[in-house]
Amino acid sequence: MASNPSGVRAEGALTRKGVQTRQRIVAAAADLILQQGVAGTTLDDVRAEAGVSSSQIYHYFADKEALVRSVVDYRAQTVVGDIHERMLAAIEDIDGLRAWRDKIVSVQEDAGCQGGCPLGSLGSELAELDHVARGDVAAGCRRWEAAIRACLQGMRDRGQLVPSADPGQLATAMLAALQGGLLLAQIERSVRPLAAALDVMISLTESLAPRQPFDDPAGQRG
Repeated sequence: MASNPSGVRAEGALTRKGVQTRQRIVAAAADLILQQGVAGTTLDDVRAEAGVSSSQIYHYFADKEALVRSVVDYRAQTVVGDIHERMLAAIEDIDGLRAWRDKIVSVQEDAGCQGGCPLGSLGSELAELDHVARGDVAAGCRRWEAAIRACLQGMRDRGQLVPSADPGQLATAMLAALQGGLLLAQIERSVRPLAAALDVMISLTESLAPRQPFDDPAGQRG
């Protein structure tokens, strides 16, 4: 029998009901971890939150570490895949970037600035504890950065940014500003630092738009 070093039973090997149960366990664990952290969340907590038995949890996950890695994958999909990739793919100009910024700030405001970034907070907690999970978080962040880069690359390709603009560098800086802003917003319980960080990056991006030719309404001067 092939080994399963991740300790996670693949969804392809499950029945439809099994997939639903597994997904319910992961979603419950993700919510608890966002509220309580990885260290503060036990498998008993997850069992009670998901409404399953301990044997069901161990049927799908060998241990807590395996469940946490599935939570990382879940967060990468729900945060990056289902929200930011979709939003960023629809952006065509600076106004679109501002609308993306407004959505991020609004979500944090509605949450009372609690919890921070569901993906970034996992990285902070796991970086020195579980290198497999850290790598998974890093992959999720690279996916996020790639979505921002593709958005900016599209703007440059359409002539909205100067040819010398570097979408890769801008994307890295924008994601760093976003993550730092989310952390400060969580600490201060205020969206002010998050809004400021994103505003500065969007202003920087806007400054890279091609300059328009000077129009002299009075006609050419001799």
